[in-house]
Amino acid sequence: MSHQQDRSRPSGSSTALSEAYDTALLDLDGVVYAGGEAIGHAVESLARARAGGMHLAYVTNNALRTPDAVAEHLTELGVPAEPSDVITSAQAVARLVADQLPPGARVLAIGGEGLRVALRERGLVPVESADDDPTAVVQGYGGPDMAWGRFAEASYAIRRGLPWFASNTDLTIPGARGIAPGNGAAVEVVRIATGAEPQVAGKPLPPMHRETVLRTGAKRPIVVGDRLDTDIEGAFNGGVDSLLVLTGVTDAAQLLAAPPQHRPTYVDRDLRGLLTGQPEVTPAGDAYRCGGWSAAVRGGEPVLEGEGEALDGLRALCAAAWTFAGPGVCGLETGKALAGLGL
Repeated sequence: MSHQQDRSRPSGSSTALSEAYDTALLDLDGVVYAGGEAIGHAVESLARARAGGMHLAYVTNNALRTPDAVAEHLTELGVPAEPSDVITSAQAVARLVADQLPPGARVLAIGGEGLRVALRERGLVPVESADDDPTAVVQGYGGPDMAWGRFAEASYAIRRGLPWFASNTDLTIPGARGIAPGNGAAVEVVRIATGAEPQVAGKPLPPMHRETVLRTGAKRPIVVGDRLDTDIEGAFNGGVDSLLVLTGVTDAAQLLAAPPQHRPTYVDRDLRGLLTGQPEVTPAGDAYRCGGWSAAVRGGEPVLEGEGEALDGLRALCAAAWTFAGPGVCGLETGKALAGLGL
C-alpha cells in the first residue's frame, strides 16, 4: 500500500494501520515519550499493535543514549523492547563514517555515550581532543550538560581540514518542561565558528532510512512521527507512508502550511491512530469532505463548515490548503478556520 504519489490530501485506510503495514518505524521524543515519561495512550496502543502482529521499531535522531539504554527505558515505561528494536542517528552516522574511513580510524567524538558506542560498533576509535590525531569529527546530541569546550575541540579539528559528520540537525528537542535546543543548534555553533558544512546522517536524509531498513528488514513500513522536517520528510525521501501524531512539536497550523515533502499520508491525535482505519477525504465541488466537515479555500481564505470529530475537520482543511498551495507552501491565514476545532 502506498499513497506517495498524491500529496494533495491525507489518505484514508479501510483497515487499521497496524494491519495495513508490517512495521511501524516510530520516532521516540514527542511520539512515545517526552522528558522521560510516556505520552498519553502510547503504552496501550503499542501493546495492542504488537499483539496484533505489527513489528515495532524505534527510530530516533537523538544520538545521546545507547540502544540498550533506550530499550531499557522503553521497557520500564511498559513498552517491552530489545536493543535490536532501536535504531539511532548515532548508528547511521557511524556507518556513514566507517564507509569513508579505514577500520581503526581515530574519530573526535563530540556527543554522548550513544555516539561513542555506535562508533566502536563500526570499528572506529573515539577520541576526546583535536590533539589526539583524529582523522574526522563526528557530532551528536550531548544533552543539556554538554560542556561548551566540546564545540571548541570540534572547531579546532575542522579548521585543520578534517571531515565533519553530524548525526542529525534537529534544531529542537521536546522535553517534560517544553522545547529545548537540539543537536542542530549545536551544529550551528560549530558551523558559525568554522564556516564548514557537515555530512549529515539522520532523518530526513537517506543514511538514516538505509540504516533503518538494514536493521529492521521492513517490507511494508509506516513512519510514525511528530516532526514534519525529519520524520515526514524522511518517509517522503524513502518512498514510504507516514503517520503524523500531534503529541510533539508540530501543531495544526504548521501542518496546513506544509509543502509536499512535509505532508503526511495520515494524521491523528496520538498513537491510537495505529489501531484504527483512517477516514477518506473526498472532493465535493470546490470543497473537500471528511466526516461531518467540509473545507474549501474561497476568496483567498480557508473556510470550514460542519461538525463532528475535530480531526476530521483538520483532515478536510489539509486537503483544501494543500490543493491551494500545490507544490509550494500554503501561506493562507488559517487561525480562524482552526479556532473552532479545539486542537
